[in-house]
Amino acid sequence: MSLREQIKAKLVEAMKQRDPVRVSTLRLIQAAIKDRDIAARTRDVGEGCADEQIRQILSKLLKQRAESARIYEEAGRTELAEREREESAVIAEFLPRQMSDDEIAAAARKVVDELDATGLKDMGKCMAALRAKYGGAMDFGKAGAALKAILG
Repeated sequence: MSLREQIKAKLVEAMKQRDPVRVSTLRLIQAAIKDRDIAARTRDVGEGCADEQIRQILSKLLKQRAESARIYEEAGRTELAEREREESAVIAEFLPRQMSDDEIAAAARKVVDELDATGLKDMGKCMAALRAKYGGAMDFGKAGAALKAILG
């Protein structure tokens, strides 16, 4: 079952269970996917999003929720921060398990060794290798920092 079909099935299930947070979050996900589909059609790139593109959309939504929760916490709006965390949990269900900081550092070290990277000029090559191997499971902002620490 494709990721798109899984999201649709979970939406139907949430509607039957009358879970307003899940329903609104899943509808938000579907709207983001539809936006990407429309953008792809207008550029004559293709019909719609593949699973990898959907994972990218989900990662972006997850980061937005984390940032919003942090801002709400700082502003003392704990009820809104909690809502963002609930939405994050729904979004995270469709993504692979995220790697820890230690796992990211180990993967970065391994890629540097495999590619015999020697300096920051090799960073793009290393990032490309990490993206190919660890797709949706890695926070590439953290991976970039780990690579800089190793190569810099």
